[in-house]
Amino acid sequence: MTGLAWAVPLLPLLAFVVQLLLRTKGTKKLVSFIGVGLTFLSFVFAVYLIAQSFIWNHNIPTWQINWLHIGSKVVTVGASFAPLQVLMLFIVSFVSCLVQIYSIGYMKADERSNTFFAYLSLFTFSMLGLVIAPNFLELYFFWELVGVCSFLLVGFYFYKESAKQAAKKAFIVTRIGDVGLFIAICLLFWKVGSFDFSIIQEAVKTNQISAGMITLIAILIFAGAAGKSGQFPLHTWLPDAMEGPTPVSALIHAATMVAAGVFLVAETFWLFEASSTALTVVSYIGAFTALFAALIALTQTDIKRVLAYSTVSQLGYMMLGLGSLGLTAGLFHLFTHAFFKALLFLVVGAVIVAFSNEQDIRKMGGLGKEQKWLGITFLIGGLSISGIPPFSGFFSKDEIFAAVYQSGKYDLFAAALLTAFCTAFYIFRLYFLVFTGRGAVGQTKTFSWYYQVPIWVLAVFPVISGFVQFPKPILGQWLKSSESGTLWWIALLAAFVALLGIFLAYAVYQKQWISASSLMKYSGFGYRLSYRKFYVDECYQALFVWSLKGLGWVLMGWDRFIIGGIARFIKSLPYELGTIGSYVQNGQVQRYLLISVFGFLLLLLTITAGRLIF
Repeated sequence: MTGLAWAVPLLPLLAFVVQLLLRTKGTKKLVSFIGVGLTFLSFVFAVYLIAQSFIWNHNIPTWQINWLHIGSKVVTVGASFAPLQVLMLFIVSFVSCLVQIYSIGYMKADERSNTFFAYLSLFTFSMLGLVIAPNFLELYFFWELVGVCSFLLVGFYFYKESAKQAAKKAFIVTRIGDVGLFIAICLLFWKVGSFDFSIIQEAVKTNQISAGMITLIAILIFAGAAGKSGQFPLHTWLPDAMEGPTPVSALIHAATMVAAGVFLVAETFWLFEASSTALTVVSYIGAFTALFAALIALTQTDIKRVLAYSTVSQLGYMMLGLGSLGLTAGLFHLFTHAFFKALLFLVVGAVIVAFSNEQDIRKMGGLGKEQKWLGITFLIGGLSISGIPPFSGFFSKDEIFAAVYQSGKYDLFAAALLTAFCTAFYIFRLYFLVFTGRGAVGQTKTFSWYYQVPIWVLAVFPVISGFVQFPKPILGQWLKSSESGTLWWIALLAAFVALLGIFLAYAVYQKQWISASSLMKYSGFGYRLSYRKFYVDECYQALFVWSLKGLGWVLMGWDRFIIGGIARFIKSLPYELGTIGSYVQNGQVQRYLLISVFGFLLLLLTITAGRLIF
């Protein structure tokens, strides 16, 4: 069984190696089928692990070996296959497999598609390796490898300046959070002498680490999670990551990189539970991120950026649930979000192809008439993310609302409800403008099964995956999380708020009972704030980019003119003295005699003055 468990991450690695060797020699279909085939096999093994752990209740043993010795301390490497890890193996391998199938059709005209599929396989391996890591050191290695893969995939169209800038931004911004995670790992090793999760957890339980240190470490770990999961203020890289191919967007925003941050907090939840301050930080930043990103998504006109800010908002929901002691609630929403967000991105990729690579929703409309299957599948994803029963988003959001309410943080509960209203409005704004509006072009394109199969398969899961927790909390029992149940009135209130958002979008963009231009006019500065993303990028440009550039110019001037001037003076001093000497000693006896006389007189005057003074 352990051998099959190890095969889940190793098969995508094997695919990457083979694809890399065939990158310039193999045909596009051969290279892509290698990636799809081995990733599908990885998914099959992950399903087997789900059956072993979930259905037959078999514990899959943790595997570890000694790697190196640091004095008397031993550092190990291995793999852990606890229920949370097995769940993540299933999600990552499943979504990755479908995205790779979709990519065969999406990338068929790209000359570098072989390289693209190799990157996807490496990305899948990195995320799978991350989720089975049994210690912080191994996790950090795969954590950074995931960042490298995102850099390669976001900047895949490297000949575009915007793609290069987006890749650099993603890499740099996430590194800021990663510094916090690195410091936290160092502090834990300093205090406990081990990187292993089990040993550190036992140290926390037995009070071997002070309360203040636990709070500091937990917040630093959350900083790393915030970078990967796009929490405010480290969220700015995630919308710009839309510069990569759409399958990359689906993979990053659904099941891999952004899920890593939420997974990290869930994996170390025992550490956050030991610090109420850390939980408060997580919950408030999560709630603010959810509402902040949802407000921005209301006014964006790029179809992929609307979904990008939607991802930021949903990740905020997950952090809000975790920070409110709702471990199962946060993970349940991570589970449902992986499916409906991957579905929405893949549908949007097909929409962009249908409109001849147009991404401005103001130039779209009426696609549902020609491509009904796209309209239906987008509607399924839209109803799920909006939280409409019986779709999965309703059940997972409901658990988050209940956890927040039962934690007594009523301000965050109100923020979560407002976010739900905004979510329903902006997602159905997309639906009505793209699928039911007027004035469309390029809608008669025929899509191959590479597009249709992944989209239809993913469309099934928002319909059925919510019942993992309803009517019986199966997921919570499997994850061994004892949390109180939901409240019926919260479920009704959340659904009612979401329906209000859908109705407003219907009134504005379908029936036009309310003019969209009038809403823009009356909202005034609020609309501009939302459209310009609350000027966060401009603030960062002024506070960090320009200030650091200014400091760089000052330091360059200091180095060039002050330090360099002193160096040039010292360098030229011997030369100038030599020039004076060569001028004096020119071979004329008369000049030598005159200098001797002046020197004698100067010496005589000095001696005389000295006697008079002393």
